[in-house]
Amino acid sequence: MSHFALVTLHLFAAIMFAGTVFFEVLILEGIRKPVGREAMRTVETAIARRARRLMPFVIAILYSAGILMAWQYRDDLAHPFASSFATLLTLKILLALSVLGHFITAITLSARGKLRSRHFKFIHLSVFCQICLIVFLAKGMFYISW
Repeated sequence: MSHFALVTLHLFAAIMFAGTVFFEVLILEGIRKPVGREAMRTVETAIARRARRLMPFVIAILYSAGILMAWQYRDDLAHPFASSFATLLTLKILLALSVLGHFITAITLSARGKLRSRHFKFIHLSVFCQICLIVFLAKGMFYISW
C-alpha cells in the first residue's frame, strides 16, 4: 500500500476517533448540568451504543495504518534517541499504545458492567490529553529538531 494511502486512512481514522473524544470531553461535559441527569444518561447511552459499533473498525484502521507507517521508520525507531525525529516518533507511539490501553480498559469495564461515571470521565480526559500530545508530536516530528 502506498504511503499516501496509509497516511490518508490513518488521518481519517484519527479524525473519527479524536473527533469523538473531543466531542465527548468538550461538548458533552459542558452540557451535563443544563440538560439534566436523565436526559444526559439517555444521550450517553445512545452515543456509547453507536461508538461500540463504529470504534472497533476505526481503531483497527487507525492502528493498522499507524503500524504500517511506523514500519517504514523502523531503522529510526531502532535508535529512539539518535535523532529528534526518532525520539518524537517513539513518544507518539508510546502515547498511542497508552490510548489503546485506555480504550481496551473502557471496553472491558463496560462489558463487565463496571464502567462508572468516574472511570468514564477519567478515561476520556486522559485520552483527550494524550490525543492532543499525539497531534502535536505528529506535526512536531517534521518541524522540531535539536
